[in-house]
Amino acid sequence: MPDNFAIYPSLEGKTVYVTGGASGIGAEIVRAFAEQGARVGFVDLDEKSGKALAEEFDSVAFARCDLRDIDALKAAFGILRSQVGPASVLVNNAARDDRHDWQDVTPDYWDERMDTNLRHQFFAIQAVAPDMIAAGGGSIINMGSNSWWEAVGRFPAYATAKAAVHGLTRTMARDLGEYRIRVNAVVPGWIMTDRQKELWATPEALEAHRQDQCLPDLIEPVYVARMVLFLASDDAKMCSAGSYMVEAGSI
Repeated sequence: MPDNFAIYPSLEGKTVYVTGGASGIGAEIVRAFAEQGARVGFVDLDEKSGKALAEEFDSVAFARCDLRDIDALKAAFGILRSQVGPASVLVNNAARDDRHDWQDVTPDYWDERMDTNLRHQFFAIQAVAPDMIAAGGGSIINMGSNSWWEAVGRFPAYATAKAAVHGLTRTMARDLGEYRIRVNAVVPGWIMTDRQKELWATPEALEAHRQDQCLPDLIEPVYVARMVLFLASDDAKMCSAGSYMVEAGSI
């Protein structure tokens, strides 16, 4: 952890579940919590990368699952609960921003994109909320996207799912607030994960995007993880139903 990054004493010893934690932003989130002294359990479909990341820390557990299968998700959370304990923090991170032409979208593809990018967030909340209620509180962080605010094209199903994350966040903040469970959304811009660099970050696209940002620097995944840490910590105890931007001023 860089010397100039904050340490949150309230995160030490907390149990954190992360979805889609094997790579990209999710892997940075897993590492960030582990470096704070938290116990971290994460799920992902990528077994090889998931196991490799879990082996970096004694306090991290991994369970493979396909989040489109809700029963598999619940079973994976059960495995994490037995290994690291009941969740006091949930980070709904998993998603895929595959590009697609609106003319080619079928009903089956649309449903699969909702399953991949939205549906599991609700059922993950449903799965962990009883333990948080029993504990007297918790923090849930849903990963949104600024793509729909920017009116970005070429992935209508993804953008629709991500827009819905904000509705899910606000309604669950109301339903769970009486139990002192905070529900917030983190809203990344274009984050320079390995996947983005390999598939879409051409020099021309990067330069055009820089022109849309207020800040000139491209955004590394670590900065999304830092916002997640803040929202999980007691420093954010009075923050709920909010959307917290990490997009260098690009909306």
